[in-house]
Amino acid sequence: MSTENLITLNTLCQHYNLEITFFTDLKDLGLIAIQNIEQTLYVHQDAIYKVEKIVRIHQDLEVNVAGIDVILNLLNKIELLQKELTETQNSLRLYQ
Repeated sequence: MSTENLITLNTLCQHYNLEITFFTDLKDLGLIAIQNIEQTLYVHQDAIYKVEKIVRIHQDLEVNVAGIDVILNLLNKIELLQKELTETQNSLRLYQ
């Protein structure tokens, strides 16, 4: 299997100065997907935006993995509510 679009977990650990268990805990909660290819763990490059967001929450706000899960769920709910509000406002404009 090609590892062209994948980044090793070791690279991420070195870059962010984190332990590999941090990323495996994120995987266990379903926050990131980790692929195991030939005894090496990888994250797809498309997930880097989410990984960086998670790492910033962890390092800047000193939030643990469980707290990160809660924060991301709340942010997703806020985003959905904002979209719903925008759609409702657009619908109301049609009737004005």
